Amino acid sequence: MQHADIAIVGGGIVGLTLAAVLKGAPCRIAILNKGSIDQPLGDKPGARVSAINQANINALKKADVWQHIDESRANPYNAMHVWDKDSFGDIHFAGNDTHFVGNDTGGDLESDTLGVIIENQALVNGLAHSVLKQDNVVVIDTTIERVLSSPQQNMLMLENGDALSCRLLVGADGANSFVRKNANLPITFRDYEHTAIVANIRTQQPHENVARQAFTPTGPLALLPMRDPNVCSIVWSQTPDAAKTLRGCSDSAFCNALVAASNNALGPVTLETPRTTFPLTMRYAREWAKEGIVLVGDAAHTIHPLAGQGANLGMQDALALAALLGTLLEEQKDIGQLRYLRPYERARKTEAMKMIAAMDGFKFLFDGNDPLKKLIRGVGLAATDKLSAVKQAFVSHAMGL
Repeated sequence: MQHADIAIVGGGIVGLTLAAVLKGAPCRIAILNKGSIDQPLGDKPGARVSAINQANINALKKADVWQHIDESRANPYNAMHVWDKDSFGDIHFAGNDTHFVGNDTGGDLESDTLGVIIENQALVNGLAHSVLKQDNVVVIDTTIERVLSSPQQNMLMLENGDALSCRLLVGADGANSFVRKNANLPITFRDYEHTAIVANIRTQQPHENVARQAFTPTGPLALLPMRDPNVCSIVWSQTPDAAKTLRGCSDSAFCNALVAASNNALGPVTLETPRTTFPLTMRYAREWAKEGIVLVGDAAHTIHPLAGQGANLGMQDALALAALLGTLLEEQKDIGQLRYLRPYERARKTEAMKMIAAMDGFKFLFDGNDPLKKLIRGVGLAATDKLSAVKQAFVSHAMGL
């Protein structure tokens, strides 16, 4: 029998962020994850990447975690270019537009950087390196078979035959969360009717550390600048039929279609990695907490990747929950009581719903070839590019302020 104050199920970006930020807290933390958290990186960059905004980077720096990140697998980006393929509208904004952001830059925010594009596993490895040095954390290589809950504690029956008791069980175990399902926390979901195609490409022209996004009639295409000045990670969201065709065609045909979709933004391209696809679904847990149990990250919400905010939203969940738990522990209050978890639930549900609504709005407006929609988005993008007050909101949002 083992005991932990907090058991975090899932050793990904969000679960490890929560544990890392709680390193100075007076509690014992168990992280349950099947398989090794720290995985070796390949010789070439992997295609699964995240755009981590500067606010989250600052939080990890403040917690002395960012120093463990292999920065050779992360690339700062300092500008964004967004355009609609079939209209005249586009918008450019950059991190050095500091007069748009004002003085509230979050402390040590680097004024010329919007964030970094980092391989997911490189970020996980850095977080794991930090967490494994903590005196208050133990990592258990197993999964949960059964949960027995009482008002005082959760008893976790583990696949390896052991048992673990905890006061607070945290579901950081992804979109198909065992913790959420086992706790019968209800969820709303909807098929986005999009499939994401992910790969790394080599471009003829350098990306110049600019993150690019093109809206096409069948879905958005993101070109994310990697460490190599001529390599980008792509996330190309397409209708299922279009995605099936693009995955099944030859490499040269795929690259030609990609160049056409991006308006030849970076010249001819070649594939650096195989293409992979995954369906896109919106999920939103209607309840994020109950007595002794709470959800974070994809266990609570999944959104369309068109704005690249999924990982950032989950990390903000972890940071908010860590701040609340730190306060409760200092005040010697019961971290498992639902009444104490409610402020986290209310605040983060609101932020997640706002992001879901924004993604739905973008998808509706930029979907298809409707002439009125094309006019609205063309005028909107062009006007936004000229209005400093509106650009302030874009720059602030991109930085995570």
